[in-house]
Amino acid sequence: MWIASLGSGSRGNATLVRNAHSCVLIDCGFSLKQFEQRLDRLKIDPAAIDALLVTHEHSDHGQGVARVAQRYSISLWMTVGTARSLQIKDFQALTGGQRLCIGDLEIEVITVPHDAAEPVQFVITELATGCRLGILTDSGHITPHMIELYSGLDGLLLEFNYDPQMLHLGPYPESLKRRVGGPRGHLSNQQSVDFLQQVGAGRLDCLIAAHISRKNNQPHLVQRLIEQLPAHQQADKTLLACQDQGFEWVEILTPGS
Repeated sequence: MWIASLGSGSRGNATLVRNAHSCVLIDCGFSLKQFEQRLDRLKIDPAAIDALLVTHEHSDHGQGVARVAQRYSISLWMTVGTARSLQIKDFQALTGGQRLCIGDLEIEVITVPHDAAEPVQFVITELATGCRLGILTDSGHITPHMIELYSGLDGLLLEFNYDPQMLHLGPYPESLKRRVGGPRGHLSNQQSVDFLQQVGAGRLDCLIAAHISRKNNQPHLVQRLIEQLPAHQQADKTLLACQDQGFEWVEILTPGS
């Protein structure tokens, strides 16, 4: 299984997951033009995308989903709350706890705490190999339910949104600081590190740090925290997703493969 990003951050998010037979796009917070330009870098035909899964309605995740789905006749999947917020009527409904198959990729829909209408995230399993990849951003805190469902992964794209001190001293108005740092906001660097320790990051073939705030975080802070994890808690390979370039295709391997 492979994962790639068209960009990750507060100005737009879009993630691709594929194997030899199936391909899904998770979110599209870019205009149709930006989507096409960014997709071209990955040398993938939009017609090869089997489904577009939407985590929630915020513009950095949902602003381009309707136009992209319509332009390329891609099936569009989201919760009823997300669809209502985006004013989209033509969609396939997702619910927390649901499992669906897109080709030979199984998608598990996971409810998360975020200040959106009905937000979800995903764990994707390649049925032929059992390879499991988690996508987890836009969550204000970690729940026991999330720890259970994100344990035993082979790959994980995880939000490292903000450094608490930078957020406290930064330019955001106080109301926005409370939102970002609140229980339905985003994950801080330390929250994400704590989560990694609880789900067993040492089993991961690949860890991707994503949704890194430009104003309230720094990549070197994220990298340093990950490197400070005990050796047995570090993934085999680690990379940071950026806003402008995202990252190229990365293969996720199962143990012994």
